[in-house]
Amino acid sequence: MGGAMVELLDNFSERVAIQIHTVFQLSYKVEARLVGVDDFPPLRRTASLIQSSSSRFLGRHVGGDLAAVVEYSESEEGLSIDSVVVHPQYFRRGLASQLLQSLLVGVPWEIAYVDTAAANDPALELYKKFGFSESKRWKTADGIEKVRLDCRHADFAST
Repeated sequence: MGGAMVELLDNFSERVAIQIHTVFQLSYKVEARLVGVDDFPPLRRTASLIQSSSSRFLGRHVGGDLAAVVEYSESEEGLSIDSVVVHPQYFRRGLASQLLQSLLVGVPWEIAYVDTAAANDPALELYKKFGFSESKRWKTADGIEKVRLDCRHADFAST
């Protein structure tokens, strides 16, 4: 899927689930600061929840380290991009773009969507670069303003 650098991760493996969890924790701590909250729901997710997840995970390694992960699932609604995380040590190197590109050209879809914090400008810029546009805005029970971005395959901007 999308070249040798991006690979499907076996989240059912405890070792791999722990690696995914580590990247999630490091990346989401940065997002929590960006959003301005101490209790950020994605940080509550455990390695065992990742290990038992029915989602799929694509990863990008740098050297021997798992540097970035995209989590996705498919449903009647379309392709759901559930998480895109990058280890802070590897920020601003295009890894999230590589993962999204691999996902969006590697699986069939008509409509793709993603939810992110409205204050997460780097994520919003990333998705808009691929042709996503805002379709909905709301506040969660935790008080975090969120945005849903959608993209029809016809509008997909391959980078």
